[in-house]
Amino acid sequence: MSYRFTDLTAACADEWRAYIEHDFVRQLAAGTLEDEAFRHYLKQDYLFLMHFGRAYALAVYKSRDMAELRHSLEGLKTIIDVELALHIDYCREWGIPESDLATLPEARATMAYTRYVLDTGNRGDLLDMHVALAPCLVGYGEISQWQARQPFTVRGDANPYEKWLQMYESDAFQGAMRDEIAWLDTRLADVTPERFAQLTTTFRDATRLEIDFWQMGLDRAD
Repeated sequence: MSYRFTDLTAACADEWRAYIEHDFVRQLAAGTLEDEAFRHYLKQDYLFLMHFGRAYALAVYKSRDMAELRHSLEGLKTIIDVELALHIDYCREWGIPESDLATLPEARATMAYTRYVLDTGNRGDLLDMHVALAPCLVGYGEISQWQARQPFTVRGDANPYEKWLQMYESDAFQGAMRDEIAWLDTRLADVTPERFAQLTTTFRDATRLEIDFWQMGLDRAD
C-alpha cells in the first residue's frame, strides 16, 4: 500500500478540523480577535520559530546524503535568515520591540509543542521530524485556504490582521507548503502499515499540540 500526506489528515480528521477551524483562526479571519490575544500569540510564535530553527539544525545532523543535507540546510537558513527577521519586524509593528522578545518566558503550550518536536526528532529520523512539524508548515497553508473560502472573512484595511492573512496566502508560503507535501508524499509512499500507524500517532499528537497553541493565544495563557 502506498501512503500520502492526505492519509495522515484523513486518519486524524477530527483533530485536523479542530485545528484548521479553531476559534482563534476564525476570529483572525473576521478581524474580531482581541489585540492582546494576538500580541501574546506573536510573542510565543517568535519562541516557536527559534525552536523550529533548532529542529532544522537537528535535521541537518540527521541527514544521510547530500540531497537531505541541502534540503535541511535551506530550511534552517530560511527560518533563521528570513522568517525570524520578518517576524521581528511584524512584532515591532504591533508594539513589541526585539528587546522584549529576547527575554520572553515560554508559555506551557509553547514548551509542550516545541519539545515534542525536538524529542521526536532525537528519537526518530527525518520523516518522524517532518511529520511532527507538518501541522505547522502545511497546516498554516491549509488554514489560509480555508479562511479564504469563509463568508465571514474580512479583507483589506477593515481587518487589522490583513498582513497575517496575506503572509500565509502568499505564493512563497503556499509553494513551501506544496514542496513539503511533495517531500512527505515521496517518503510516505514506501512505509509499511506498521510504520504509518506510528507516524499517524505522531501527527495526531502534534496536531493536538497545535490546537493547544491556538487556545493559548486565545486565552493569553502562560
